[in-house]
Amino acid sequence: MSTHHTHERLHETTHHATGHHDDHGHGPEDGEAARPGGAGRKDFAKRVAILISVLAALLAFAEMGGKNAQNTALIGNQDVANLWAFFQAKTIRMTTMITAAENMEALAAEGGSAGDRTKAADQIAKWKATASRYQSEPDTGEGRKELAARAKAAEGKRDQALAAYHQLEYGSAAFQLGIVLASAAVVTGVAMLACIAAGLGAVGLLFTALGWFAPALLHF
Repeated sequence: MSTHHTHERLHETTHHATGHHDDHGHGPEDGEAARPGGAGRKDFAKRVAILISVLAALLAFAEMGGKNAQNTALIGNQDVANLWAFFQAKTIRMTTMITAAENMEALAAEGGSAGDRTKAADQIAKWKATASRYQSEPDTGEGRKELAARAKAAEGKRDQALAAYHQLEYGSAAFQLGIVLASAAVVTGVAMLACIAAGLGAVGLLFTALGWFAPALLHF
């Protein structure tokens, strides 16, 4: 249910509640006096109009939070993909350095002059140092160890945002159904529909609160 439709429904309900009728040119007082219980029905319609106003406000609040959570989840998902891709690149580079060092060690062991062995040992040490830096680089946070930790933290943030989005979507759905039933209650005069609408509003408020403050508390 869009905000525009909600405003239209609220306007129609307020129109019923204020008792504005154009039939046969009678004012609201004439129309209410012409049928038994008219004053009570008008009072009931006003109360339901207030209920619809509250549900509409809560719906806007839930939809705003849901949109924010959705955007956060999308951005978080991209961050996770980038971090794991960087992790994979570091892994490939580290493996290349280790393989090159092992190959040179094997060649150096086969023989050669003392100078060649010294040069080989220096190069092997450099490759191993580079591989070690690829494994862990606390200063920049771009070693494999640090990248894995950052990626897992980003996954947690993304998952929390997704959970919040789902909770707020459930809340929005409950508010929308409540508005529909409350509007029907004004037209039909059936108080049970208004009671169900209020109950749906309470359910929607619960899901909205969970989405904002404890999205991971319930899992579906």
